[in-house]
Amino acid sequence: MTTYAPAAFQPGPNTAEELLTVPQVMARLQLGRSAVYDLLRSRQLGSITLGRSRRIPTRALTDFIRTRLEQDAA
Repeated sequence: MTTYAPAAFQPGPNTAEELLTVPQVMARLQLGRSAVYDLLRSRQLGSITLGRSRRIPTRALTDFIRTRLEQDAA
């Protein structure tokens, strides 16, 4: 399964990477808090830690959704 590696992300000069909070991801995926943290803990959904805050790059969320769609199609 593909996981997001923050060190490998190299945005272009005009690319702005949006960072989402856990509640924002909960709303987008329509999942509960525990389910989102389970995805983060199992590294199915990539994230970064800023201080004591967890942030999920939009690219990691997009990659997660794309991977799940590909798995369901197979």
